[in-house]
Amino acid sequence: MVGSIGGGFFQDRFGRRMSLGFGSILCAAGVAVCFISNRPTSLSDRRIAFLVGKGIQGGAIGMVMATAQTHMSEILPPNLRGPLLAFFPIFTLLGQLLGALVILACLKHPTGYTTAFATQWVFAAIPLLMAFIVPESPAYLIRHGDDAAAYTAQRRLDGPNLNTELTISRLRAHIEHERRLAQPTYRDSFRRGNLRRTLIVIFASLVPQLFGLTLLGKASYFIQIVGMDANLSVVILILGIVCGLIGNVASMPVLARFGRRPLLLVGLASATILWGSMGIAGIWSGPVVVWWAAAMMILVTVTCGLSAWPASHVVCAETSALHLRGKAQGIAWFTVGVVSSLMGFVLPYIFNPDQGNLRAKTGFVFSGLCAVGAVVVWFWVPEMKGRTPAEIDRMFELGLKAGEFKAWKAE
Repeated sequence: MVGSIGGGFFQDRFGRRMSLGFGSILCAAGVAVCFISNRPTSLSDRRIAFLVGKGIQGGAIGMVMATAQTHMSEILPPNLRGPLLAFFPIFTLLGQLLGALVILACLKHPTGYTTAFATQWVFAAIPLLMAFIVPESPAYLIRHGDDAAAYTAQRRLDGPNLNTELTISRLRAHIEHERRLAQPTYRDSFRRGNLRRTLIVIFASLVPQLFGLTLLGKASYFIQIVGMDANLSVVILILGIVCGLIGNVASMPVLARFGRRPLLLVGLASATILWGSMGIAGIWSGPVVVWWAAAMMILVTVTCGLSAWPASHVVCAETSALHLRGKAQGIAWFTVGVVSSLMGFVLPYIFNPDQGNLRAKTGFVFSGLCAVGAVVVWFWVPEMKGRTPAEIDRMFELGLKAGEFKAWKAE
């Protein structure tokens, strides 16, 4: 959470590439502290060292995630925003799968946990490498008065038949227009004129929590509470991750063809039904209930992975003004940190047998959250597929209702 907010300041001050590189180095430092956290002699010192390492790593991840989404949203043309921003959920599940495989490989090794920590250095190096390879965001460079560097960066991003000078001149005019309306600060993100857009960004960042991403991440433990064998529950977890990954990959052409609103609505409505059926099954007990609960969790992962999950990332990335985008992504990932922490804390009290004891009836909780989310999408989230930043700005300035965005014609 701290890394997300700090990353919003850092990337606007020093650039997207510098923020990616610094976040990568910070992540590697956090891994190093975790790697040597077994060296202190006392148990309390080892725990403190490990906590410090994870704190550094968490800050780095918040910075890198906020920066990556800001950078992609600024450099991608409208027709590629949807398909390529779908990489966020794809790599979230891929990371979970790789983590599970690393743990399985290290499980019987005497120092397996330190080996598992060491593998994270490889992934910490990837954003650092990308910081040297990818061009800086032209929007950032124009805001800092470096038009020559902005032209060079845009030239690298453009195809051979595109007019880079025209793109830069439009981008410059758009940024100057936004500067007259607001300053790139967190305070201005919540002022009149930008408040609606910031609230949409916050809601979009919460969609994965509405359809139960935190519970799906605890699927192995949760399904054991419902009644499944521990070893089989790990297989179900991996199967769910693989199925979700397939759904996320398939979402790329889906996002290119369909709008954000219908995908959010279909995903959340489907999840409402699937979670509701699991809750109804939880009224009874037995092996059929256990397998039904496992099947519904996998179906929710696939359905939302194909629709609402990637669409939420796209809405989160493209809603805010370019001038405030770095801060908006910081706010979004900060919100994700707050709510996922709360969900991770509260959920065990809901389904564990020594507390709420809802078990499979926990499905009713997420069925209700998904239903509320679908209603909010209908009344609040506009359709922005294929729109340029200037068109999106204009529609918000006109105060169009969410359902009016799709039919609006640019003057």
